[in-house]
Formats: sequence, structure tokens, C-alpha cells
Amino acid sequence: MKKVLVADDKDTGRELVRTVLENSGYQVFEASDGEAAVAEARRIHPDLIILDIHMPGLDGFEVIEKLRSEDRFNATPIIALTASAMMGDRERAMAAGFTGYITKPIRLGALRAEVERLLA
Repeated sequence: MKKVLVADDKDTGRELVRTVLENSGYQVFEASDGEAAVAEARRIHPDLIILDIHMPGLDGFEVIEKLRSEDRFNATPIIALTASAMMGDRERAMAAGFTGYITKPIRLGALRAEVERLLA
């Protein structure tokens, strides 16, 4: 069973993603802030990470910088999750090391498709 870490400071966002992914057969772990996301990623070494960009403490860009600096996370797919959908935001996320990008409100089909694409 593939392990997915979902890091989002909003409970409702984590619950929605967790429900969708568990119903699709994934084992889901959660973190509610950036520091917890780094610690949980190091603990479980997930197959994929879904990371909210705007979180208290370490934001998504700081988290991905920390994780990508460790060899074991170089190939781990990490999806940016954000309410920011301004021109250039996706490109900025991809340049920072994200391998996928999903905007809020989350479209469930897009979420499933992106996860499946990155874990194929």
C-alpha cells in the first residue's frame, strides 16, 4: 500500500484529501504545519507528499527546500496544494522542486488523477 503524507493547516482540507485517498486505497498520514510535515516525512518516508504552500511556521516552500536537501527525498513526488492561482504561481512552485500542482478548492477528479500520475 502506497503511503501519502498530507500537510495542510486546515483540518477540512486534510480530511477531504485523506478521505479521497483512503477510498482510493492509499495509506494516509497527516501533518498540520510545516515542522510536523518535515518530521513526519522523515519518520515514514512517504511515496508521495501533498503539501499546502501557505502554512504557519515553515511554509510549503521552506518544507520542500528542507526535504529536497536530503538525498532520500530527491525522487519523492511532492504536490503543491494552494489557493494561490495567480499567473506564475505554478511555475514558481515547479521551480522550487514541486512535481505537481493542485489549486483550492480541490477538484476531486484532478486530485486523484495527479496522485495516480505521480505514483504510476
